[in-house]
Amino acid sequence: MMHNLRVAEAAEHLRLSKSTLDKLRCHGGGPRYFKLGRAIVYARDDLDAWMTSRRRESTAVAANDNKQGGTRAA
Repeated sequence: MMHNLRVAEAAEHLRLSKSTLDKLRCHGGGPRYFKLGRAIVYARDDLDAWMTSRRRESTAVAANDNKQGGTRAA
């Protein structure tokens, strides 16, 4: 059975702010989601998979790998 969460519930599940989750969704790099009319819904399994994919063993990995390509101007 799929457990679906609204944005605020998903943010709480991930221990992120709602604002952070909103930004990840808009700019890329966040967990997969469903758009049902005007509602945004996350499957708990997708949240857990995204969190697992973020696991690191060292800080030597790039500090900000959320971005989907591109570079920032200094």
